[in-house]
Amino acid sequence: MATTTTASLTIAEMREFAGFDAAEQRYIRRSLDIGLGRQDAFKLWARDAVENAAIRSQYVAYQELKILRDTVPCETGFESIEGFIGKLTRVAAFDLAQERLGCFSAFRFLYERLLGAESRPWLPSAFCAAAALPQIRPERRKMLLQSLSEAAATAPGWSDARPSFYPEFIEKEAA
Repeated sequence: MATTTTASLTIAEMREFAGFDAAEQRYIRRSLDIGLGRQDAFKLWARDAVENAAIRSQYVAYQELKILRDTVPCETGFESIEGFIGKLTRVAAFDLAQERLGCFSAFRFLYERLLGAESRPWLPSAFCAAAALPQIRPERRKMLLQSLSEAAATAPGWSDARPSFYPEFIEKEAA
């Protein structure tokens, strides 16, 4: 039964990822390579000097991820919220300012993998905080904030199931 549940979860995650646009998919895969240390993102993802600089900036911004993974606060207490949510908001704002993630679902998909399932309760508030910052263009701010559904914003509980699908770079074959 556990294998069937895991397979169903993986298929659902693959379907969700397939629903994101091509730019979101590319950014999520690149971000996972950087944030999880899977690949050399410069070799794999940089197509020009602008992307090279963006990847360099992302490596710097993602330095906080290890600390964040180790300091996810308890849902019921108020201890350590400030340090965690502040750092998470800063990293989230970096990602949203890149204008590659166009909705909360893509943001959540990425951050569940970067930080783990235990970060889920904190993602809506970090997303809202980051999306509302003045560094995000006003029309983009509106679009991002409207993408957070009421159900996601007011969820009474969160799954503790670990993500099972981690999308990777797929090399195109020469025709």
